[in-house]
Amino acid sequence: MIKKKVLPGIDVFLNGEHSYLGGRKIALLSNYSATNYDLISSIDLLTNRPEFKISVLIAAEHGLWGHYQAGENVPVQIDRRTGLKIHSLYNQEDHSFQMVSEGIDERMRKFDISDSGKKINESVLEDIDIIIFDLQDVGTRIYTYISTMGYLMGSISGKDKRLIILDRPNPITGIHIEGPILKYPEFSSFVGFYSIPIRHGMTIGELSLMFNKELFQNKVNLSIVKNENWKREYWFDQTGLNWVNPSPNIPTLNTAIVYPGMVFLEGTNISEGRGTTTPFEIFGAPWIDGKAITDKLNGENLTGVIFRETLFIPSFSKYSGEKCSGSKLFITDRESFCPFKTSLHIISVIKELHPKNIIFHKEYFDMIAGNSEILTMITSGVKVNDIIESYITELSEFNSNCNQYFMY
Repeated sequence: MIKKKVLPGIDVFLNGEHSYLGGRKIALLSNYSATNYDLISSIDLLTNRPEFKISVLIAAEHGLWGHYQAGENVPVQIDRRTGLKIHSLYNQEDHSFQMVSEGIDERMRKFDISDSGKKINESVLEDIDIIIFDLQDVGTRIYTYISTMGYLMGSISGKDKRLIILDRPNPITGIHIEGPILKYPEFSSFVGFYSIPIRHGMTIGELSLMFNKELFQNKVNLSIVKNENWKREYWFDQTGLNWVNPSPNIPTLNTAIVYPGMVFLEGTNISEGRGTTTPFEIFGAPWIDGKAITDKLNGENLTGVIFRETLFIPSFSKYSGEKCSGSKLFITDRESFCPFKTSLHIISVIKELHPKNIIFHKEYFDMIAGNSEILTMITSGVKVNDIIESYITELSEFNSNCNQYFMY
């Protein structure tokens, strides 16, 4: 049920006054998912207005039009619609990153914990005065649009450049937070930029305020255009906005809801459902006993979720072309559902029932967890409630600290 028509930052920005932009050279960092209330892309809205002198487009992971899979190189190219150069901030080739032969999953894990290929070139910065940033985040620390913004802010801090953030709603609300706080800077990477929990409960504009105050001695000249009418308790389907995939494997709001937990399967040899029509909502492997896993998980009586045995064959990614047995998550109450806690139960149950089959990619798992303790506790057989108790104090401290950055 729609609670109130919410206008994202792009609508508010276009309805505002723009004389301060007068003749300034502007770069636009956006993608296909960034639209106004009427589903017109920010790219079209801003490049078609003569008062905005957009001189270069900047693409994050998944590319300008959102069609590159996770781990796929996004090349520097010319946009056929506007004729503008697209500078890539997920460019493996331009930074001499050595592509690995194991496949897209291994390439993603290796590239995403490296610093190369994610930062804006100085030559691009020299020719622009203002950068407009408009990307739809999904409310999870591991989702790389946050890191793209953080790296960009680091590149322009203390410089005579202006960054305008067109804010967007956090689609999984601004009131639910969950998971351990990343240990900065030891575990800072492209899949975890700063000391925030896995499910952070903030908008990307609010996060930019946090980064600017806490990270950069030389501050960024930062402006944020707020959403209109958004409230922290709103889920995305209560805003009146249409869901446009922010990336290829987040096709629905339901995917975004389970993502803060199910993404941890990327750090294992368990399929998280990539290569199917329901990524992150299912999991499995050829060696998993789907019925036993499902029965065991339902016996845990986890809040807000029911599991159902499933079979699937991924068309790409882990176990491509192989029949996988596993389970599907059905969210029965999204307000009480805890995605990270649920993922800990899933991994722990699979480890219990298939101890000789499960494999952890330690370096990557630790990076997305934001510390090395979570995996150590999992592999040592520590109970899920005790794992959660280990970080509950720091999560509470974050919850108190982040209020100073709230704009809604």
